[in-house]
Amino acid sequence: MNIVLLSGGSGKRLWPLSNDVRSKQFIKIFKREDGTYESMVQRVYRQIRKVDPKAEVTIATAKSQVSAIHNQLGDEVGISIEPCRRDTFPAIALASAYLADVRGVDPEEAVVVCPVDPYVEDDYFQALKALGDQAAKGEANLVLIGIQPTYPSEKYGYIIPREDSLVSTVSSFKEKPDLETARTYMEQGALWNGGVFAYKLSYVLDKAHQLIEFTDYADLFGKYDTLKKISFDYAVVEQEKEIQVMRFAGQWKDLGTWNTLTEAMEENTIGEAILDKTCENVHIVNEMGVPVLAMGMSNVVISASPEGILVADKDQSSYMKPLVDQLDQQIMFAEKSWGSFRVLDVEKESMTIKVTLNPGHSMNYHSHEYRDEVWTVIAGEGRTIVDGMEQKVRPGDVVAMAAGCRHTILADTELQLIEVQLGKEINVHDKRKYDLEIRS
Repeated sequence: MNIVLLSGGSGKRLWPLSNDVRSKQFIKIFKREDGTYESMVQRVYRQIRKVDPKAEVTIATAKSQVSAIHNQLGDEVGISIEPCRRDTFPAIALASAYLADVRGVDPEEAVVVCPVDPYVEDDYFQALKALGDQAAKGEANLVLIGIQPTYPSEKYGYIIPREDSLVSTVSSFKEKPDLETARTYMEQGALWNGGVFAYKLSYVLDKAHQLIEFTDYADLFGKYDTLKKISFDYAVVEQEKEIQVMRFAGQWKDLGTWNTLTEAMEENTIGEAILDKTCENVHIVNEMGVPVLAMGMSNVVISASPEGILVADKDQSSYMKPLVDQLDQQIMFAEKSWGSFRVLDVEKESMTIKVTLNPGHSMNYHSHEYRDEVWTVIAGEGRTIVDGMEQKVRPGDVVAMAAGCRHTILADTELQLIEVQLGKEINVHDKRKYDLEIRS
């Protein structure tokens, strides 16, 4: 199975756990059997591998999410990087060109496209495998998954099939309706449009060449910022006559808000939290190192992270995005390909950060023009390289770098350090990278 997972958006409806760098799919909120937690993207990737260990998985995503993907999934997963946001048709066209020209996928093979963040069970991915097999038959140019609706919803578009069979031709598509219209659609046997479809790779490549002038993946990548913003539904799906839908009646949830996300949580608290006996339908997600206590509350979500604190009625939490858009705040936590960082303190001319590097990983070899830095190692062992000079470091060691000094650190084991940045102008743009061959 060739599967493209669409990973986009900042997920501000799950603030304060999500931000412009850490989208909702990277929040570790689902409990594994061993008691640890995994994110949406880890859960989906694990389920795909369980159903089809040989699946060719590619994630179509923005550059800002690449580090988090490598951090959580490793380096084996394919990534089609969108240089900028241009909606789903350009993203899928670029991913298809990536599969053909970079990964060497045969144009006659089927490709399944799916959002990266559905909350589903393994039977969903078995259905996606069957969807790809159906597309490979060539009976239709596009084959969609239609979710059997469990209630009349105003949140989803609808697919009207012509027949009651497992696979049917499509009669029409309907936009998100009001409640009464949704009931009418359900009476007609309509299915939710979950944004999942399959096609032969050559089909989308041909569509892309019809609508965009380009030669290959590299050419398309280079001119990506000039492309028109247009959805795949509008550019392709709504124009296609030979189209089928495959029914899926298993569990499927779109966890786009705190209300829906807490429905999928196996426990009411994550992190250091206490609920008294008078609380009803209350969930707490606490990423801070201080306890949270809730008493006498009902239908409430509480979330605490370095980005902020949310206390909201679950139903009302769905309308938080315009309020979060008003916040102008610095990113306080992010996962990178080499590890993660958490901002501990921000002053006018200083910033203090806790940095965790994964074993065998290192920062870029870099310098800063306007700030000095001091590293204090608090756990693990590794090596620093400062202006070309290598030195071993262990807990208690302190390394100081003046502005203009080239530096990096390599973790031999998991390495934790406190980084203090000092200067009158501290910002993320003050960084110059250099090439360096690091000996492992």
